[in-house]
Amino acid sequence: MVCADCRNVYGVAPSSLFPADASDPPLIPVMRSDSTGHPRRPLLIWVRTGTAHVRIDGDAVFHLTAGQGTWIPAAGWDHRAIITEPGTVAFPLWLHPGADGPPETTRFEVPDGWQDWLIQHFNLQVTPLDGHGCLPDAITDLLLRGRPPGTAPSESAVALPEMPRATGAREVAEQLLRDPAIDLTVEQWASKALSSPRTLRRDFLAGTGLTFEQWRLRNRLIAAVELLVAGYDVDQAAARVGFASRNGFTRAFKQQYGLTPHDFGRKLAAGSVRADLTPRATLARQTDELMRMVRGDGAFATASDLLPAARTSPHANDMHVLTWMYRGNGYLDIGESRYERHRGVATWIPAGLQHVTGLRANSISLPLGNAGTADLQLTEPLQVRFPPAWDDYLMHCSISARSGLHPDDYDPRHILDLFAEQVATQRALSVPMPTDPRARAVAMDYLRHIDVSHESAAFDVLAEVRQAFRDETGMTFARWRYAARMRIARDLLAGGAKPGTVARRVGYAHLPAFSTAFTRFHGLSPRDYREKAPRRG
Repeated sequence: MVCADCRNVYGVAPSSLFPADASDPPLIPVMRSDSTGHPRRPLLIWVRTGTAHVRIDGDAVFHLTAGQGTWIPAAGWDHRAIITEPGTVAFPLWLHPGADGPPETTRFEVPDGWQDWLIQHFNLQVTPLDGHGCLPDAITDLLLRGRPPGTAPSESAVALPEMPRATGAREVAEQLLRDPAIDLTVEQWASKALSSPRTLRRDFLAGTGLTFEQWRLRNRLIAAVELLVAGYDVDQAAARVGFASRNGFTRAFKQQYGLTPHDFGRKLAAGSVRADLTPRATLARQTDELMRMVRGDGAFATASDLLPAARTSPHANDMHVLTWMYRGNGYLDIGESRYERHRGVATWIPAGLQHVTGLRANSISLPLGNAGTADLQLTEPLQVRFPPAWDDYLMHCSISARSGLHPDDYDPRHILDLFAEQVATQRALSVPMPTDPRARAVAMDYLRHIDVSHESAAFDVLAEVRQAFRDETGMTFARWRYAARMRIARDLLAGGAKPGTVARRVGYAHLPAFSTAFTRFHGLSPRDYREKAPRRG
C-alpha cells in the first residue's frame, strides 16, 4: 500500500512540520581541513557563499569568494590546509587519480547554472547511489557467454562483492565503492576504521567470503567494466580504478573474465550493446565535465543535462540516516509504503529497515548525518520541512558530516538538535503528559534537554504549573521528571543501547547512580532489563 498522505510517526503530514525557530538558522562556524594523515588525492574546493582560504606548503595562499574555486593536483605539494570564515559554505570535492586536470594549482570561476550541479557531484561522491547491485543484463551476458568452455567467469564474479557486516569493514568497503582507486594499505585502512589490520582482514573474510585484497580487486574490476561500457579506453579505465600499469590491469581482467579488456571493448562495439550508464560511470563522466570547467575549455555540457534520476538498490543501515531534499523531489520506499520527499524535507530513515531511496531528474538530496539507536528511537520515518533560509546551514551540516572539512569542536550528534521538538514529542509517548499549555511547555523543554538534566537541578516553575502536573499526570513535577527519565531509559535499553550510553542520554554522569535509580523504579537493573526486554523494530 502506498503512503498516500506521507504521514510521519506522529500522524502529522510532513509538509506541516517545521523545526523550532525555523526562520532563524544557527550561525555557520569556522571550518578547517588538513591533509595530514590522508592519502594524496586531487582536490577541488568550491565556495558557494562566504570566503575560504587555501594554504599549500605554508606559502601559496588562495583566497576564494562566492562562485570561485581552486583545483589542487595530487602531486607537487607536501601539505594542504583549508580554513573558512564564519558563514561560509565551501564544498570539497576529492577526485580520483584519473581526473585529467591541470598539472598545477588553478583558480577558476564557476559558470552560471553550474552551482547546483557541483552540489550534486558532492552528493554522488559521499552517498551510495550506485547501491550494491550488479551490471546491466546485457553486459553480464557478454561477460558470461561466447567464450570457450572453462574460460567464462561465474555469475558471482560479474556482480559487486557482498558488503561486510562489521561496521569498520563496511565503512572501508563503502569508501572503496565510491572510489576504487584509493590506494591505502590494510594497516592504513585499519587505522582509519579504528580497528586493527587483523580484525579488518577477519571481518572482510567472515562477511564476504573474500580476503580484503580479493574484495578490493573484484570491486576495481567491476568498476573497470562500467567505465569500458561508458566509452573509456583501456588505459583510462585502468588509471581510474587504481591499477598502476596497463599490463597489470590486463592480466587481472583476463584472469577474472576470461578475455582482455581490449577484446571486451571490441565485443561491445561489434555487438552494439546498449546499456544505461551506472551511477559510478556517470560520476566519472561528470568529473570529465568538471575538468573542462577548470581548464576553461568552454566545451562542457549544460548543467541540467547532468542531473539524472538516481536510486539505491534495496538495503538497510545499521544507524538512523538523515537525508535532506535541497532541490526537486524524491521518494523513500519501505516495504509497500512510499514516503514522498519534497523540496526542503529532511527525513530520518530508521536503522534496520530495508529501503530504497530515489531522486527524480533534476533533483538533489544531501546527507546530513547519522544517529545511533541509543540517541534516537525510530521504527518509522521522521520528517521535517525546512524553509529555504536554512539551505546554507544544512549544506554546512552535510559537508561537516561527510568530509574532513568541519569545525574544530564538531559533534556529529548536533543534528539531533534540529529535530529537538520532534524528538521531545517522540519521548513524550513514553510518559503521561499534562494538557495545560504552560505545564506542557515545561514538560517539552525538559524532554528536549533531558541528556543534560539532573534530579538535583533547581526548576523555577510556577505553583500553578506544579499543580497542573499533580492534577493531570497524578505526579508531582519532581516525580514526573524522575518517571520521564526512567521510562525513556527503558525504551532506549529495549532498543539495544548499552546501560552506560543510556545513563548519559538521560542525564546521569555516573553509571552506578543511574543503575540505582533505574532498579528502584523498574525492579530490575538496567543490564537485566536490557537482556530480558523484547527488541523493537
